[in-house]
Amino acid sequence: MQLPLGPDPRTETLLRLQSLLIQRFGRIERAAAEWREPEWVLVQGVIGARTKSEISNAATDRLLKRYGSWEQVAEAPLEELQAELATQTYPNIAAERLKGSLTALVERRGAVDLAHLAEMETLPAMRWLEQLPGIGRKIAAGVMNASTLDRRAIVLDGHHTRILQRMGLVPPKATTDRAFEAIMPVMPDKWDGATFDEHHLLMKKLGQTWCRPASPDCATCLALSLCKTGTERVGKR
Repeated sequence: MQLPLGPDPRTETLLRLQSLLIQRFGRIERAAAEWREPEWVLVQGVIGARTKSEISNAATDRLLKRYGSWEQVAEAPLEELQAELATQTYPNIAAERLKGSLTALVERRGAVDLAHLAEMETLPAMRWLEQLPGIGRKIAAGVMNASTLDRRAIVLDGHHTRILQRMGLVPPKATTDRAFEAIMPVMPDKWDGATFDEHHLLMKKLGQTWCRPASPDCATCLALSLCKTGTERVGKR
């Protein structure tokens, strides 16, 4: 007879980590209502690569204000969109991806409208989104979680994935897709979509401060006691 294996210890690690993150950074309020429309979240995600959120937020608002609708954004000349997105880190790529994703959405839905996702299960909805040009797992998860859809789908950017890898919670060389598949089954059952969103934003703060890509400050990191890489690095000193 095979004995039950019991709960995955990574779940408890995530619970402890969340508590430490809140103690250090405080609670994070969710975005304003106009920034939680699924279509707005999709556009912000598409144009936001390697750009600070506040800059991408402003650019997304600016596009909608100038053109009046996402359908008009889709019809705008590429060169015009590139100029509008000059504040982004990669404006030309952002414009190409945005035009491609919005155009494809209009072709499939007749409008830039994601209302049908509310009737779909989370993973099938994410896979539907990932069929659009320029939409990967991070953006798909963001649309499902950070918007009014409010689903339990963890958003993994470079900061978040790096921390999970260093902590030993996902494979060390996991891609975003693989990291998502590895961490989702052990996310705490009691966390709702809002908690998923807050957890991601707190992890992003941790990645921007202590757990940086280069020269991480492991010795003073709030997550040191939970981190495989950090304890090894500090122990070697």
